[in-house]
Amino acid sequence: MKIIKKEDFDQFVTKLIEKGSREIVGVQEKGKDKFAFQKLENVDDLRLDYDVTILPPKKYFMPQRETLVEYEATDGVEMDAVNEVIPRVIIGIHPYDLEAIKQMDKVFADSPEDDNYLEKRKNSILIGVNMQQISERSFAGSMGNATVGDGYDLMLTDLEDKYAVEIGSSKGRELLEEGSLKIRDAELEEIEEVEKIEEDIKNKFEKELDFSPKKLPWLLAQKYGDEDFWEENAEDCYSCGTCNIVCPTCYCFDVQDFNDISLEEGERMRQWDGCMLEAFAEVAGGENFREKRAERYRHRYMRKGRYLYNRFGDIACVGCGRCSSQCVPDIADPTDIFNKLWGDKDE
Repeated sequence: MKIIKKEDFDQFVTKLIEKGSREIVGVQEKGKDKFAFQKLENVDDLRLDYDVTILPPKKYFMPQRETLVEYEATDGVEMDAVNEVIPRVIIGIHPYDLEAIKQMDKVFADSPEDDNYLEKRKNSILIGVNMQQISERSFAGSMGNATVGDGYDLMLTDLEDKYAVEIGSSKGRELLEEGSLKIRDAELEEIEEVEKIEEDIKNKFEKELDFSPKKLPWLLAQKYGDEDFWEENAEDCYSCGTCNIVCPTCYCFDVQDFNDISLEEGERMRQWDGCMLEAFAEVAGGENFREKRAERYRHRYMRKGRYLYNRFGDIACVGCGRCSSQCVPDIADPTDIFNKLWGDKDE
């Protein structure tokens, strides 16, 4: 663990911006009490005391819309794969989002590997920050993601006029060395202060599960066939897909071809998609495997608490609270649904 004064850290970020060899991304304010990851032009715009961002940082590895292939058909057909990779340093990632990125890494490294994601991920440096403000909708403490011990290149903890910096990778160490920082080893008292801060964070969440998330796969398997439960709780759902779009662990996408009017060139693009949208499970011939709203609603929770666990060993809900904070009818809060299921479980 290292210690750096805040003024020196600001100079470090300013040098990275001015150098221009990487795009520097940081959390910035977007209107009253709203925050977003954006390209950083000035260190004064960086906010490390935020509660939650509107969208997760996954948008830098899996863009909301990206071109996969470009083609020309003037003299035969020529096709070129496209992968726009911009080296980045992303500053201010909360622990729950770091956990989500770790899960996404597993998904996109699974066969067949997704080079578009993996190359962007490889060329990114992640600087995390321990939470100073807790979103009222967050339950990351219950999911074990209030703090993390890995998944970052550097991790910052606010110590009033300085930051404690934990080095999580060789990329993080090299970035510090590149900046020629005024930095020193942490003293015992500072290490203990960071440990206390991290322990205190775990007790600051207003929302929580009534049980261990380790029990979710079993609970959801047991309650899968409770159609009355899912229909009742999905009754007010708009099927807008917002809960999917803001989720840091949702990775579904749709692929479409866009042809020029001349039919001599075009591109294949992918864009974010979500299982809560009515047409998501529709296939050729008009068959829809989850036509009913309650089926889509159930699938979302099964996907978070059971399906991804069965495949990768991860509970695919990190407790950020974005889904519930953005849901207009306010029926997307995982703690509400999971706790109801727990209360209704068969003994």
